[in-house]
Amino acid sequence: MKNLDKFFKITESGSTIGTEITGGLTTFFAMVYIIFVNPSILAESGMNWSAVFMATILASVIGTLIMGLYANVPYAQSAGMGLNAFFTYVVCGALGFTWQEALCLVFICGMINIFITVTNVRKQIIASIPEYLQNAIGGAIGLFIAYIGLKNGGFLKFTIDPGNYEQFGEGGTIVAPGFAPVPELSALNDAVVLVAIFGLIVTVILMILKVKGAMFIGIVAGVVAGMIAGSISFAGVNFFDMSAVSSLKETFGVIFTKAGFPSLFGDPSRLFLAFATIFAFSLSDTFDTIGTFIGTGKVSGIFDEKDLASIGEKGGNTKIEKALVSDAVATSMASILGSSNVTTFVESAAGIGAGARTGLASVVVAIMFLLCIPFSGVVGVLPGEVTAPALIVVGILMSSSFKDIKWDDIHEAIPAFMTIIITTLAYNISYGIAAGFIFHCLIKIAKGQVKDLHPILIVSTVLFVLNFIVLAGI
Repeated sequence: MKNLDKFFKITESGSTIGTEITGGLTTFFAMVYIIFVNPSILAESGMNWSAVFMATILASVIGTLIMGLYANVPYAQSAGMGLNAFFTYVVCGALGFTWQEALCLVFICGMINIFITVTNVRKQIIASIPEYLQNAIGGAIGLFIAYIGLKNGGFLKFTIDPGNYEQFGEGGTIVAPGFAPVPELSALNDAVVLVAIFGLIVTVILMILKVKGAMFIGIVAGVVAGMIAGSISFAGVNFFDMSAVSSLKETFGVIFTKAGFPSLFGDPSRLFLAFATIFAFSLSDTFDTIGTFIGTGKVSGIFDEKDLASIGEKGGNTKIEKALVSDAVATSMASILGSSNVTTFVESAAGIGAGARTGLASVVVAIMFLLCIPFSGVVGVLPGEVTAPALIVVGILMSSSFKDIKWDDIHEAIPAFMTIIITTLAYNISYGIAAGFIFHCLIKIAKGQVKDLHPILIVSTVLFVLNFIVLAGI
Protein backbone atom coordinates (compact mmCIF):
# COMPACT_ATOMS: atom_id res chain seq x y z
CA MET A 1 0.00 0.00 0.00
CA LYS A 2 2.88 2.36 0.76
CA ASN A 3 4.36 1.79 -2.68
CA LEU A 4 0.97 2.50 -4.24
CA ASP A 5 0.65 5.70 -2.22
CA LYS A 6 4.18 6.75 -3.19
CA PHE A 7 3.79 5.98 -6.92
CA PHE A 8 0.52 7.89 -7.34
CA LYS A 9 1.36 10.54 -4.69
CA ILE A 10 -2.04 9.91 -3.12
CA THR A 11 -1.41 11.39 0.35
CA GLU A 12 0.44 14.30 -1.23
CA SER A 13 -2.66 15.00 -3.33
CA GLY A 14 -4.88 15.07 -0.24
CA SER A 15 -6.61 11.78 -0.99
CA THR A 16 -6.66 8.16 0.19
CA ILE A 17 -6.50 4.82 -1.59
CA GLY A 18 -10.11 4.14 -0.64
CA THR A 19 -11.25 7.50 -2.02
CA GLU A 20 -9.39 6.87 -5.29
CA ILE A 21 -11.01 3.45 -5.72
CA THR A 22 -14.44 4.90 -4.98
CA GLY A 23 -13.83 7.74 -7.43
CA GLY A 24 -12.74 5.31 -10.11
CA LEU A 25 -15.83 3.16 -9.65
CA THR A 26 -18.04 6.26 -9.77
CA THR A 27 -16.50 7.39 -13.06
CA PHE A 28 -16.75 3.90 -14.54
CA PHE A 29 -20.45 3.48 -13.82
CA ALA A 30 -21.13 6.99 -15.13
CA MET A 31 -19.54 6.24 -18.53
CA VAL A 32 -19.83 2.46 -19.03
CA TYR A 33 -22.80 3.01 -21.37
CA ILE A 34 -20.28 3.84 -24.10
CA ILE A 35 -19.26 0.20 -24.65
CA PHE A 36 -22.81 -0.52 -25.82
CA VAL A 37 -23.71 2.79 -27.45
CA ASN A 38 -20.53 3.15 -29.52
CA PRO A 39 -20.87 -0.26 -31.26
CA SER A 40 -24.54 0.47 -31.97
CA ILE A 41 -23.66 3.76 -33.70
CA LEU A 42 -20.60 2.51 -35.62
CA ALA A 43 -22.42 -0.66 -36.71
CA GLU A 44 -24.62 1.57 -38.88
CA SER A 45 -21.53 2.33 -40.97
CA GLY A 46 -21.19 -1.37 -41.74
CA MET A 47 -18.82 -2.34 -38.94
CA ASN A 48 -19.16 -5.56 -36.97
CA TRP A 49 -20.94 -4.79 -33.66
CA SER A 50 -18.97 -7.29 -31.58
CA ALA A 51 -15.66 -6.15 -33.07
CA VAL A 52 -16.41 -2.52 -32.20
CA PHE A 53 -17.53 -3.62 -28.74
CA MET A 54 -14.10 -5.17 -28.16
CA ALA A 55 -12.28 -2.25 -29.77
CA THR A 56 -14.15 0.24 -27.59
CA ILE A 57 -13.26 -1.63 -24.41
CA LEU A 58 -9.59 -2.08 -25.32
CA ALA A 59 -9.23 1.53 -26.48
CA SER A 60 -10.79 2.67 -23.19
CA VAL A 61 -8.43 0.45 -21.19
CA ILE A 62 -5.29 1.57 -23.04
CA GLY A 63 -6.16 5.27 -23.09
CA THR A 64 -7.23 5.35 -19.44
CA LEU A 65 -4.18 3.39 -18.27
CA ILE A 66 -1.88 5.84 -20.05
CA MET A 67 -3.75 8.69 -18.39
CA GLY A 68 -3.43 7.07 -14.97
CA LEU A 69 0.08 5.62 -15.06
CA TYR A 70 1.81 8.28 -17.17
CA ALA A 71 -0.06 11.50 -16.37
CA ASN A 72 -1.26 10.45 -12.89
CA VAL A 73 -4.60 12.23 -13.22
CA PRO A 74 -8.10 10.81 -12.55
CA TYR A 75 -9.44 11.06 -16.10
CA ALA A 76 -10.92 8.23 -18.13
CA GLN A 77 -10.93 7.92 -21.91
CA SER A 78 -13.20 6.21 -24.39
CA ALA A 79 -14.89 6.71 -27.75
CA GLY A 80 -16.29 10.24 -27.83
CA MET A 81 -20.02 10.72 -28.22
CA GLY A 82 -20.67 13.09 -31.11
CA LEU A 83 -17.39 12.07 -32.72
CA ASN A 84 -18.77 8.56 -33.28
CA ALA A 85 -21.96 10.00 -34.76
CA PHE A 86 -19.87 12.23 -37.03
CA PHE A 87 -17.91 9.11 -38.07
CA THR A 88 -21.04 7.16 -39.03
CA TYR A 89 -23.58 9.67 -40.29
CA VAL A 90 -21.33 12.31 -41.86
CA VAL A 91 -18.03 10.68 -42.85
CA CYS A 92 -19.44 7.30 -43.91
CA GLY A 93 -22.99 8.42 -44.65
CA ALA A 94 -23.04 11.86 -46.23
CA LEU A 95 -19.43 11.96 -47.49
CA GLY A 96 -19.33 8.38 -48.75
CA PHE A 97 -16.12 7.09 -47.15
CA THR A 98 -16.00 3.41 -46.20
CA TRP A 99 -15.64 2.61 -42.51
CA GLN A 100 -12.10 1.36 -43.19
CA GLU A 101 -11.20 4.72 -44.76
CA ALA A 102 -12.89 6.57 -41.90
CA LEU A 103 -10.67 4.72 -39.42
CA CYS A 104 -7.65 5.92 -41.41
CA LEU A 105 -8.90 9.49 -41.02
CA VAL A 106 -9.19 8.94 -37.27
CA PHE A 107 -5.62 7.60 -37.16
CA ILE A 108 -4.28 10.69 -38.95
CA CYS A 109 -6.31 12.89 -36.58
CA GLY A 110 -4.60 11.18 -33.65
CA MET A 111 -1.15 11.72 -35.15
CA ILE A 112 -1.92 15.41 -35.72
CA ASN A 113 -3.06 15.74 -32.12
CA ILE A 114 0.16 14.09 -30.93
CA PHE A 115 2.16 16.58 -33.00
CA ILE A 116 0.34 19.67 -31.74
CA THR A 117 0.67 18.34 -28.19
CA VAL A 118 4.42 17.66 -28.18
CA THR A 119 5.02 20.99 -29.93
CA ASN A 120 3.10 22.80 -27.15
CA VAL A 121 0.38 24.06 -29.52
CA ARG A 122 -2.34 22.58 -27.31
CA LYS A 123 -0.91 24.28 -24.23
CA GLN A 124 -0.69 27.56 -26.12
CA ILE A 125 -4.38 27.22 -27.03
CA ILE A 126 -5.27 26.84 -23.33
CA ALA A 127 -3.09 29.84 -22.44
CA SER A 128 -4.87 31.98 -25.04
CA ILE A 129 -8.31 31.52 -23.48
CA PRO A 130 -9.33 34.48 -21.23
CA GLU A 131 -9.93 33.53 -17.60
CA TYR A 132 -13.61 34.48 -17.67
CA LEU A 133 -14.14 32.14 -20.65
CA GLN A 134 -12.33 29.36 -18.79
CA ASN A 135 -14.81 29.85 -15.95
CA ALA A 136 -17.70 29.86 -18.42
CA ILE A 137 -16.44 26.61 -19.97
CA GLY A 138 -16.19 24.99 -16.54
CA GLY A 139 -19.71 26.00 -15.55
CA ALA A 140 -21.07 25.09 -18.99
CA ILE A 141 -19.66 21.60 -18.68
CA GLY A 142 -21.33 21.37 -15.28
CA LEU A 143 -24.73 22.19 -16.78
CA PHE A 144 -24.00 19.83 -19.67
CA ILE A 145 -23.26 16.99 -17.24
CA ALA A 146 -26.36 17.78 -15.17
CA TYR A 147 -28.47 17.79 -18.34
CA ILE A 148 -27.12 14.36 -19.24
CA GLY A 149 -28.05 13.23 -15.74
CA LEU A 150 -31.60 14.58 -16.05
CA LYS A 151 -32.05 12.78 -19.38
CA ASN A 152 -30.52 9.52 -18.16
CA GLY A 153 -32.67 9.63 -15.05
CA GLY A 154 -35.86 9.96 -17.07
CA PHE A 155 -36.67 13.34 -15.54
CA LEU A 156 -37.31 14.77 -19.00
CA LYS A 157 -39.55 13.62 -21.80
CA PHE A 158 -39.67 15.13 -25.25
CA THR A 159 -42.97 15.96 -26.90
CA ILE A 160 -43.70 17.44 -30.29
CA ASP A 161 -44.34 21.16 -30.44
CA PRO A 162 -47.41 21.29 -32.75
CA GLY A 163 -46.18 24.38 -34.59
CA ASN A 164 -48.67 26.43 -36.61
CA TYR A 165 -51.44 24.30 -38.05
CA GLU A 166 -53.11 25.31 -41.28
CA GLN A 167 -56.01 23.41 -42.84
CA PHE A 168 -57.03 23.84 -46.46
CA GLY A 169 -60.71 23.18 -47.03
CA GLU A 170 -63.02 20.99 -45.02
CA GLY A 171 -61.19 17.81 -44.14
CA GLY A 172 -58.23 19.01 -46.21
CA THR A 173 -54.51 18.61 -45.65
CA ILE A 174 -53.14 19.81 -42.34
CA VAL A 175 -49.74 21.47 -42.49
CA ALA A 176 -47.68 21.89 -39.34
CA PRO A 177 -44.59 23.94 -40.11
CA GLY A 178 -42.10 24.54 -37.33
CA PHE A 179 -42.86 21.43 -35.26
CA ALA A 180 -39.99 20.31 -33.04
CA PRO A 181 -39.30 18.17 -29.95
CA VAL A 182 -39.71 20.13 -26.73
CA PRO A 183 -38.50 18.90 -23.32
CA GLU A 184 -40.85 18.82 -20.36
CA LEU A 185 -40.85 17.25 -16.91
CA SER A 186 -41.83 13.57 -16.87
CA ALA A 187 -44.67 12.27 -14.72
CA LEU A 188 -43.24 11.25 -11.38
CA ASN A 189 -44.95 7.85 -11.38
CA ASP A 190 -42.51 5.89 -13.52
CA ALA A 191 -40.18 3.35 -11.89
CA VAL A 192 -37.15 4.75 -13.75
CA VAL A 193 -37.78 8.29 -12.50
CA LEU A 194 -38.52 7.13 -8.97
CA VAL A 195 -35.25 5.17 -8.83
CA ALA A 196 -33.35 8.26 -10.02
CA ILE A 197 -35.13 10.46 -7.45
CA PHE A 198 -34.34 8.00 -4.65
CA GLY A 199 -30.68 7.87 -5.68
CA LEU A 200 -30.53 11.66 -5.87
CA ILE A 201 -32.04 12.08 -2.40
CA VAL A 202 -29.60 9.56 -0.91
CA THR A 203 -26.64 11.21 -2.65
CA VAL A 204 -27.61 14.74 -1.60
CA ILE A 205 -28.18 13.77 2.03
CA LEU A 206 -24.84 11.95 2.19
CA MET A 207 -23.09 14.92 0.54
CA ILE A 208 -24.58 17.30 3.12
CA LEU A 209 -23.46 14.96 5.93
CA LYS A 210 -19.99 14.85 4.28
CA VAL A 211 -20.00 11.06 4.01
CA LYS A 212 -17.05 9.79 1.96
CA GLY A 213 -18.06 8.00 -1.23
CA ALA A 214 -21.50 9.64 -1.23
CA MET A 215 -21.89 9.46 -5.00
CA PHE A 216 -20.90 5.81 -5.26
CA ILE A 217 -23.17 4.89 -2.35
CA GLY A 218 -25.95 6.73 -4.20
CA ILE A 219 -25.29 4.55 -7.28
CA VAL A 220 -25.46 1.36 -5.20
CA ALA A 221 -28.66 2.59 -3.55
CA GLY A 222 -30.11 3.20 -7.02
CA VAL A 223 -29.29 -0.34 -8.11
CA VAL A 224 -30.98 -1.79 -5.02
CA ALA A 225 -34.02 0.45 -5.52
CA GLY A 226 -34.19 -0.52 -9.19
CA MET A 227 -34.19 -4.22 -8.33
CA ILE A 228 -36.99 -3.67 -5.80
CA ALA A 229 -38.99 -1.53 -8.24
CA GLY A 230 -38.50 -4.04 -11.05
CA SER A 231 -36.71 -1.68 -13.43
CA ILE A 232 -33.46 -3.69 -13.03
CA SER A 233 -33.42 -7.45 -13.43
CA PHE A 234 -30.56 -9.93 -13.77
CA ALA A 235 -32.89 -12.74 -14.88
CA GLY A 236 -31.58 -14.54 -17.96
CA VAL A 237 -28.29 -12.65 -17.94
CA ASN A 238 -25.27 -14.55 -19.26
CA PHE A 239 -22.74 -13.94 -16.51
CA PHE A 240 -19.71 -15.09 -18.51
CA ASP A 241 -19.43 -14.63 -22.27
CA MET A 242 -16.15 -14.38 -24.23
CA SER A 243 -17.68 -14.72 -27.71
CA ALA A 244 -16.90 -11.12 -28.70
CA VAL A 245 -13.11 -11.61 -28.40
CA SER A 246 -12.69 -13.51 -31.66
CA SER A 247 -14.57 -10.86 -33.63
CA LEU A 248 -11.85 -8.22 -33.07
CA LYS A 249 -9.98 -9.57 -36.10
CA GLU A 250 -12.67 -7.91 -38.27
CA THR A 251 -11.39 -4.42 -37.44
CA PHE A 252 -7.93 -4.76 -35.88
CA GLY A 253 -5.25 -3.31 -38.17
CA VAL A 254 -7.66 -2.93 -41.09
CA ILE A 255 -6.33 0.59 -41.76
CA PHE A 256 -3.07 -1.00 -42.94
CA THR A 257 -4.79 -3.27 -45.49
CA LYS A 258 -5.81 -2.41 -49.06
CA ALA A 259 -9.21 -1.26 -47.79
CA GLY A 260 -7.47 1.29 -45.56
CA PHE A 261 -4.84 3.85 -46.56
CA PRO A 262 -4.36 2.62 -50.17
CA SER A 263 -8.10 3.01 -50.77
CA LEU A 264 -8.32 6.37 -48.97
CA PHE A 265 -5.55 8.00 -51.00
CA GLY A 266 -6.13 6.05 -54.20
CA ASP A 267 -8.53 8.66 -55.59
CA PRO A 268 -6.86 12.12 -55.89
CA SER A 269 -10.25 13.80 -56.35
CA ARG A 270 -11.14 12.99 -52.73
CA LEU A 271 -7.97 14.33 -51.12
CA PHE A 272 -9.38 17.76 -50.26
CA LEU A 273 -12.50 16.16 -48.77
CA ALA A 274 -10.31 13.80 -46.74
CA PHE A 275 -8.19 16.62 -45.33
CA ALA A 276 -11.28 18.70 -44.53
CA THR A 277 -12.71 15.73 -42.63
CA ILE A 278 -9.46 15.21 -40.71
CA PHE A 279 -9.54 18.88 -39.79
CA ALA A 280 -13.11 18.59 -38.46
CA PHE A 281 -12.19 15.50 -36.42
CA SER A 282 -9.07 17.14 -34.94
CA LEU A 283 -10.74 20.42 -34.05
CA SER A 284 -13.63 18.80 -32.21
CA ASP A 285 -11.40 16.27 -30.44
CA THR A 286 -8.89 18.92 -29.34
CA PHE A 287 -11.42 21.32 -27.86
CA ASP A 288 -13.51 18.59 -26.22
CA THR A 289 -10.40 17.57 -24.29
CA ILE A 290 -9.25 21.10 -23.51
CA GLY A 291 -12.74 22.00 -22.31
CA THR A 292 -12.87 18.98 -20.00
CA PHE A 293 -9.45 19.72 -18.49
CA ILE A 294 -10.23 23.41 -17.96
CA GLY A 295 -13.69 22.72 -16.62
CA THR A 296 -12.71 20.07 -14.08
CA GLY A 297 -8.98 20.29 -13.42
CA LYS A 298 -8.81 23.92 -12.43
CA VAL A 299 -11.78 23.93 -10.04
CA SER A 300 -10.88 20.64 -8.33
CA GLY A 301 -7.16 21.30 -8.07
CA ILE A 302 -6.21 18.30 -10.22
CA PHE A 303 -3.88 20.66 -12.01
CA ASP A 304 -1.98 22.68 -9.41
CA GLU A 305 -0.33 26.09 -9.65
CA LYS A 306 2.76 24.55 -11.26
CA ASP A 307 0.65 23.02 -14.02
CA LEU A 308 -1.34 26.19 -14.60
CA ALA A 309 1.77 28.37 -14.51
CA SER A 310 3.42 26.17 -17.14
CA ILE A 311 0.60 26.76 -19.61
CA GLY A 312 1.99 28.68 -22.51
CA GLU A 313 5.63 27.94 -21.62
CA LYS A 314 7.85 25.85 -23.82
CA GLY A 315 8.93 22.46 -22.56
CA GLY A 316 8.23 21.16 -19.09
CA ASN A 317 6.98 17.88 -17.72
CA THR A 318 3.79 18.74 -15.88
CA LYS A 319 0.63 16.69 -15.39
CA ILE A 320 -1.38 18.74 -17.84
CA GLU A 321 1.20 18.12 -20.59
CA LYS A 322 1.23 14.40 -19.89
CA ALA A 323 -2.58 14.32 -19.84
CA LEU A 324 -2.74 16.00 -23.25
CA VAL A 325 -0.22 13.51 -24.66
CA SER A 326 -2.20 10.60 -23.20
CA ASP A 327 -5.37 11.81 -24.86
CA ALA A 328 -3.69 12.25 -28.25
CA VAL A 329 -2.05 8.81 -28.25
CA ALA A 330 -5.32 7.08 -27.35
CA THR A 331 -7.09 8.20 -30.55
CA SER A 332 -4.45 6.67 -32.82
CA MET A 333 -4.55 3.43 -30.81
CA ALA A 334 -8.36 3.34 -31.10
CA SER A 335 -8.25 3.59 -34.90
CA ILE A 336 -5.87 0.62 -35.09
CA LEU A 337 -8.19 -1.44 -32.87
CA GLY A 338 -11.30 -0.38 -34.79
CA SER A 339 -13.04 2.51 -33.02
CA SER A 340 -13.73 6.17 -33.68
CA ASN A 341 -11.90 8.99 -31.87
CA VAL A 342 -11.12 8.50 -28.19
CA THR A 343 -11.47 11.54 -25.98
CA THR A 344 -11.24 12.40 -22.30
CA PHE A 345 -14.70 11.74 -20.90
CA VAL A 346 -16.52 14.58 -19.22
CA GLU A 347 -18.08 11.94 -16.93
CA SER A 348 -14.66 11.77 -15.23
CA ALA A 349 -16.02 14.74 -13.28
CA ALA A 350 -18.25 12.30 -11.38
CA GLY A 351 -15.21 10.50 -9.98
CA ILE A 352 -13.43 13.79 -9.30
CA GLY A 353 -16.54 14.99 -7.49
CA ALA A 354 -16.36 11.80 -5.41
CA GLY A 355 -12.85 12.78 -4.32
CA ALA A 356 -10.52 11.19 -6.89
CA ARG A 357 -7.31 13.19 -7.35
CA THR A 358 -4.73 10.78 -8.81
CA GLY A 359 -4.15 8.26 -11.57
CA LEU A 360 -5.11 5.35 -9.31
CA ALA A 361 -8.75 6.21 -10.01
CA SER A 362 -8.03 5.90 -13.75
CA VAL A 363 -6.38 2.51 -13.23
CA VAL A 364 -9.52 1.35 -11.40
CA VAL A 365 -11.65 2.53 -14.36
CA ALA A 366 -9.39 0.65 -16.78
CA ILE A 367 -9.62 -2.56 -14.75
CA MET A 368 -13.40 -2.27 -14.64
CA PHE A 369 -13.55 -1.84 -18.41
CA LEU A 370 -11.39 -4.92 -18.83
CA LEU A 371 -13.77 -6.91 -16.64
CA CYS A 372 -16.59 -5.95 -18.99
CA ILE A 373 -15.29 -8.34 -21.65
CA PRO A 374 -16.58 -11.51 -19.97
CA PHE A 375 -19.22 -9.79 -17.82
CA SER A 376 -20.75 -7.46 -20.40
CA GLY A 377 -24.18 -8.98 -19.83
CA VAL A 378 -24.15 -7.97 -16.17
CA VAL A 379 -22.88 -4.45 -16.85
CA GLY A 380 -25.38 -3.96 -19.65
CA VAL A 381 -28.26 -4.47 -17.24
CA LEU A 382 -27.37 -1.37 -15.22
CA PRO A 383 -29.42 1.54 -16.63
CA GLY A 384 -28.68 5.27 -16.78
CA GLU A 385 -30.97 6.21 -13.90
CA VAL A 386 -28.60 4.71 -11.31
CA THR A 387 -25.73 7.05 -12.28
CA ALA A 388 -27.92 10.06 -13.06
CA PRO A 389 -27.84 11.43 -9.48
CA ALA A 390 -24.02 11.53 -9.48
CA LEU A 391 -23.99 13.50 -12.74
CA ILE A 392 -26.59 15.98 -11.47
CA VAL A 393 -24.66 16.60 -8.24
CA VAL A 394 -21.40 17.05 -10.18
CA GLY A 395 -23.17 19.60 -12.35
CA ILE A 396 -24.18 21.51 -9.25
CA LEU A 397 -20.63 21.52 -7.89
CA MET A 398 -19.09 22.67 -11.19
CA SER A 399 -21.54 25.55 -11.52
CA SER A 400 -19.58 27.34 -8.78
CA SER A 401 -17.26 28.75 -11.49
CA PHE A 402 -20.09 31.05 -12.64
CA LYS A 403 -19.44 33.27 -9.63
CA ASP A 404 -16.11 34.40 -11.10
CA ILE A 405 -17.70 35.81 -14.26
CA LYS A 406 -18.56 39.54 -14.28
CA TRP A 407 -22.19 39.19 -15.36
CA ASP A 408 -22.73 42.95 -15.00
CA ASP A 409 -20.10 43.50 -17.72
CA ILE A 410 -21.78 42.80 -21.05
CA HIS A 411 -18.40 42.31 -22.72
CA GLU A 412 -17.87 39.23 -20.58
CA ALA A 413 -21.50 38.24 -20.19
CA ILE A 414 -22.26 37.76 -23.90
CA PRO A 415 -19.41 35.33 -24.78
CA ALA A 416 -19.83 33.54 -21.44
CA PHE A 417 -23.57 33.09 -21.92
CA MET A 418 -23.15 31.87 -25.51
CA THR A 419 -20.55 29.35 -24.35
CA ILE A 420 -22.91 28.05 -21.67
CA ILE A 421 -26.11 27.90 -23.71
CA ILE A 422 -24.56 26.31 -26.81
CA THR A 423 -22.57 23.74 -24.83
CA THR A 424 -25.68 22.63 -22.97
CA LEU A 425 -28.39 22.78 -25.63
CA ALA A 426 -26.26 21.77 -28.63
CA TYR A 427 -24.91 18.89 -26.52
CA ASN A 428 -21.38 19.68 -27.67
CA ILE A 429 -18.47 21.12 -25.66
CA SER A 430 -16.37 22.19 -28.65
CA TYR A 431 -19.29 24.05 -30.26
CA GLY A 432 -19.88 25.92 -27.01
CA ILE A 433 -16.22 26.91 -26.90
CA ALA A 434 -16.49 28.00 -30.55
CA ALA A 435 -19.45 30.25 -29.72
CA GLY A 436 -17.54 31.85 -26.86
CA PHE A 437 -14.46 32.43 -29.01
CA ILE A 438 -16.45 33.95 -31.87
CA PHE A 439 -18.36 36.41 -29.69
CA HIS A 440 -15.24 37.30 -27.70
CA CYS A 441 -13.45 38.20 -30.94
CA LEU A 442 -16.46 40.11 -32.30
CA ILE A 443 -16.64 42.23 -29.16
CA LYS A 444 -12.92 42.98 -29.21
CA ILE A 445 -13.12 43.96 -32.89
CA ALA A 446 -16.18 46.17 -32.26
CA LYS A 447 -14.33 47.93 -29.41
CA GLY A 448 -11.24 48.44 -31.57
CA GLN A 449 -9.18 46.17 -29.32
CA VAL A 450 -7.94 43.69 -31.90
CA LYS A 451 -4.41 44.01 -30.48
CA ASP A 452 -5.68 42.50 -27.23
CA LEU A 453 -6.62 39.25 -28.97
CA HIS A 454 -4.14 36.40 -28.60
CA PRO A 455 -2.97 35.22 -32.08
CA ILE A 456 -3.79 31.60 -31.28
CA LEU A 457 -7.30 32.60 -30.18
CA ILE A 458 -7.77 34.37 -33.53
CA VAL A 459 -6.51 31.34 -35.47
CA SER A 460 -8.68 28.97 -33.40
CA THR A 461 -11.75 31.14 -34.04
CA VAL A 462 -11.08 31.25 -37.79
CA LEU A 463 -10.67 27.45 -37.81
CA PHE A 464 -13.98 27.06 -35.97
CA VAL A 465 -15.72 29.25 -38.56
CA LEU A 466 -14.14 27.21 -41.39
CA ASN A 467 -15.28 24.04 -39.65
CA PHE A 468 -18.87 25.28 -39.52
CA ILE A 469 -18.65 26.16 -43.21
CA VAL A 470 -17.39 22.65 -44.04
CA LEU A 471 -20.16 21.03 -41.95
CA ALA A 472 -22.74 23.24 -43.65
CA GLY A 473 -21.53 22.01 -47.04
CA ILE A 474 -21.02 25.58 -48.29
